[in-house]
Amino acid sequence: MFRHLKGDLFGGITAGIVALPLALAFGVSSGLGPSAGLYGAIFISFFAALFGGTNTQISGPTAPMTAVSMVVIAGIVAINDGDINKALPAILTIFLLAGFIQIGLGLIGLGKYIKYIPYPVVSGFMTAIGVIILVTQLLPAVGYYPKEDEAYVSQFMADAEEEILENILREEAGEGILVLEDFEETIKRASRITEADMLKEAKTLAAKEASGVVGTFKVLSRALKNINWLELTLALCTIFIIYGFKRITKAVPSTLVALVVVSGVAYGFGLNYRPIEEIPTGLPIPYLEIFTGFSVSSITPYVFTALTLALLGAIDSLLTSVVADNMTQTKHKPNKELVGQGIGNSIAAIFGGIPGAGATIRTVVNINSGGKTRLSGMIAGVLLLVILLALGPVASQIPAAVLAGILVTVGIGVMDYKGLKAIPYLPKDIKLGPVELSSEVLIMLSVMILSSIWNLVYAVGIGLVFASLMFMKKMGDLTAKRSDVKPLKREKPWADEKDFPTELQEEVFIKHVKGPLFFGSTNEFQQLAEQIPDTATTVVIRLGRMQYMDQTGLYAMEDVLQDLIKKNVTVILVDILDQPRYMMERIDIIPDLIPEEHIFEDFDSCLLWLEENVEDIYHD
Repeated sequence: MFRHLKGDLFGGITAGIVALPLALAFGVSSGLGPSAGLYGAIFISFFAALFGGTNTQISGPTAPMTAVSMVVIAGIVAINDGDINKALPAILTIFLLAGFIQIGLGLIGLGKYIKYIPYPVVSGFMTAIGVIILVTQLLPAVGYYPKEDEAYVSQFMADAEEEILENILREEAGEGILVLEDFEETIKRASRITEADMLKEAKTLAAKEASGVVGTFKVLSRALKNINWLELTLALCTIFIIYGFKRITKAVPSTLVALVVVSGVAYGFGLNYRPIEEIPTGLPIPYLEIFTGFSVSSITPYVFTALTLALLGAIDSLLTSVVADNMTQTKHKPNKELVGQGIGNSIAAIFGGIPGAGATIRTVVNINSGGKTRLSGMIAGVLLLVILLALGPVASQIPAAVLAGILVTVGIGVMDYKGLKAIPYLPKDIKLGPVELSSEVLIMLSVMILSSIWNLVYAVGIGLVFASLMFMKKMGDLTAKRSDVKPLKREKPWADEKDFPTELQEEVFIKHVKGPLFFGSTNEFQQLAEQIPDTATTVVIRLGRMQYMDQTGLYAMEDVLQDLIKKNVTVILVDILDQPRYMMERIDIIPDLIPEEHIFEDFDSCLLWLEENVEDIYHD
C-alpha cells in the first residue's frame, strides 16, 4: 500500500481539497447543515477506500445521493413539527439502513448486475437531480428564506392552529383519552398553545410548502420581489469564478478558489451577509440515539427509500469505478466496492453524516494527481478531518450564498447532456394514436419530470417498470417475428432441410423456434396448433436455437403439445438444449407427452425416423 506513497499523498490531498467545498454545500443542501456534509465526506472517503474494491476511488457526498437525502430529511422533519433534533434519530437510522443494504448487496454478489439498469432511467434521473439542485438553490442564491418572510408565514397561521389541535387529538388517542368523555382535558391542553407555538408551526408549514422544485416556483415571484442584492452578488461572483477560473488553469480547483476568494472578501470587508450554520469544533461524536431510541414504526415508511439510496449509491460508485478502470488500466471488484461503500455510509450515519458514493470528479483528480492505491482515498478523509478540527470556526463564516452558487454549478454540471442531445435521433418505436414516439425518450422524460416535480424514489421505480415492460414487448415482438409459424413449403428451410423428401411435405409440418420462449413471446407460439394444415400428421419442433424457456413458456409449450396430441398429431422434438429439457422434465412433458423415442439430437436422425414412420398420404 505504501509503494506509491508520494503519488497517493498528492492525490489524496488534492482530492480532499476539491471535496471540501462540495461537502459543505451538499450538507447545507440536504437540510442537516454543513457539518453533516463534512462528516459524510470524512468517514465515507476513509472507510470506502479502506474496504472497497477500487484502488483509486474517492468517495463522499454526491449530487444524486444528496438530492434523495434531501427528500428523506424534509419528509421526516415535517412529521416531527419542523424540529430537526427530534427527526435526527429516524433520519440517521434510514441512512444506516441504506449502508447495511449496500453491504448486503455486495455480500450476495449483486454488484455485477447493477450495470443492467437501463440508460434512459439513469439519464432521466441524473438530469432530474440537476434540475432539483439548480432550482432549489435559486431561493438561497437571491437571499430569500420563506420561513423569515413574515407576510408569507402569516398565511399559514390558521393551518398551524389546525395542525396543533390535530396533534393534541392524536396524543390523546395514543394515551387512550376519548375527547367526548373528557372534553375538559382537550380544552386544557389547547389553552396551553401560545402564539410562539403557532408561529413555529406556521414557519414549518411555510418551509414545507416552499420546498422542492414545485414549492420553489410557488414562491419564486415573492423571492424576486424581495431580492437581497448582496446575497445575489456573492452567489453570482462565485458562479463567475468557478467557470472563469477553469479557463485560466485547471491545476487548482476553481470551486475552492471561488469559496476562498468570495468568502474572504465578504468577511474581510465586514459585509452584512448570511453565514452558514456553525460547524461544531472537536472530534465528531457518534450519535448513539440511533440505537437507544430506535423505533421500527418511525422508519417503516422509508424502507423503500433506504433501498433506493443503497441502489443509487451502488450505481453511482460502480460507474465511477468503471471510469477509474479506464484511466488506470485496472479492474475493480464490484461486490467488494459495494461492501466498502456500505461500511463507509453506515459509519458516516452513526456520526451524523449524510450518505455518499464514489465521486467521479474527485476520483479523476486523485488519479491525475498521482493517486494509485486505496491510501489516497484514506488520506483525503484524514485531510478533511484535520480541516474540520483546525478550521471549523473559520469555515463557519462562509456565506450561505457562496455555497448556493457552488450548488448551482453542480446542478448544471450533473445533468446528462449526452442523453438530452440524443432525443431527436432515437428511433420512434411506439405509437400513441397518430403520434409516433421513442420509448427510450418517453422513459427518460417520464423519470426526469416525475423525479423533479413529484417523488425521486417512485419515479425511478416507475421508470424501471416501464423500461422492463418495453424491453419485454420488444423481445417478444422480435422473437415472434423471427420465429414465424409456416409449413415447410412456404418457410425458408434450414441448410439440413433442403433435401427433405418431397412426398412428405404435406404430411410433415416443421416449426423453427428461434430464440427464448418466455412470457413475452408465447402468444404466437400458442397459435401453432390452429395453424397446422389438415394434411399434417406429424409436427417437428426444432429447438436448437431456443436457449431458454421460462415458466410461462413451459406451460405454453405444454398447452400446444396437448392440443396437437388431441388431434392425433405426432410431435417430434429435435436438438432440445439442457435448460428447456430440464424444465420439461420437471412437469413430465418428457416422457408423458413426448416419449424419449420422439426426441432426436439432430435433424438427420429425425429425418431417418420420418422416412420410416410417416406414410405418404397426399402425394400425387
